[in-house]
Amino acid sequence: MDKGRPLNEVKADLFKGLAHAVRVRVLELLSDRGELSVADLLAELQLEPSHLSQHLRVLRGYGLVASERRGSAVYYRLAHESVGDLLAAARVLLADVVAERKAYAEAAAL
Repeated sequence: MDKGRPLNEVKADLFKGLAHAVRVRVLELLSDRGELSVADLLAELQLEPSHLSQHLRVLRGYGLVASERRGSAVYYRLAHESVGDLLAAARVLLADVVAERKAYAEAAAL
């Protein structure tokens, strides 16, 4: 953590690292499968290698993923199990928000 910075600022920076659909999808894939090579991620995401590289660099910079070179391949995994927990919590929160909005819309239509 950055010394001298308020925790809320550090948290906001973390969420900036998550603030792209591709990065969230990468994290979801790694959470589900444990570890994937760059080639596997490219095949799954259908991205240009340079675009994936940029997203992986951001995720590494925020400490969300870890990488390991094996021969000519690079493999990625979540750096912390808690990243998967964060994604699961976001799914629960989104499901609750969607359900509340649906109930509100249905009540308003009566």
